[in-house]
Amino acid sequence: MRIVMTGASGLVGGLLLPRLGGHELTLVGRRAVQGANAEQRIGPMADWPGLVAQAAPQDVAICCLGTTIRVAGSQPAFAAVDRDAVVAFAQAAKAAGARQFLLITSVGANAEARNFYLRIKGEAEAGVKAAGFDRIDIFRPGLLRGNRQGTSRPGEGIMMALSPITDLLTPHVFDQYRSIAAESVASAIASCVGRSEGGMHIHENRGILTLCSG
Repeated sequence: MRIVMTGASGLVGGLLLPRLGGHELTLVGRRAVQGANAEQRIGPMADWPGLVAQAAPQDVAICCLGTTIRVAGSQPAFAAVDRDAVVAFAQAAKAAGARQFLLITSVGANAEARNFYLRIKGEAEAGVKAAGFDRIDIFRPGLLRGNRQGTSRPGEGIMMALSPITDLLTPHVFDQYRSIAAESVASAIASCVGRSEGGMHIHENRGILTLCSG
């Protein structure tokens, strides 16, 4: 199966790569991923649609792209990555023949949310849906637990340190807000690649853990 992917240098993307070894993989990004067994097309985000178009026709597209407002530097810069680049990548992948799109957003993503972060995530989902894929898998994890190589996110570090306590205090009915291992999300994404059932499928923590254990 031919897969085009962006966000491979991130936490979940890096864990997902080894799980895609049996596929013909093309990576699109701003920098090369060392040791990846894949064709890599590197350039600024504005060039990504063209890089996708230059690659061979695709069956599946995966987007693990994501940043924070702090890392991006401003709300507009954050939106340019987590919404605009995501949607542009999706549109290019659809034009390249992809029938399935898999995307990581966040628990609480909603295009009508008052919270800026969650609204941008929801708008990204809406843009992907509008691209017209046969099947869309959206993964909405809680706080991701894992080691981010070369990236400093102090706020997330504090939240991860507190997550064993906050997870215990979070009722089961609200378990979508608990933390979750990035490896579990990567495994769940890999398990959904190539599924033939159409439609839009939303996977929150409980569903993600079911997918990665099945």
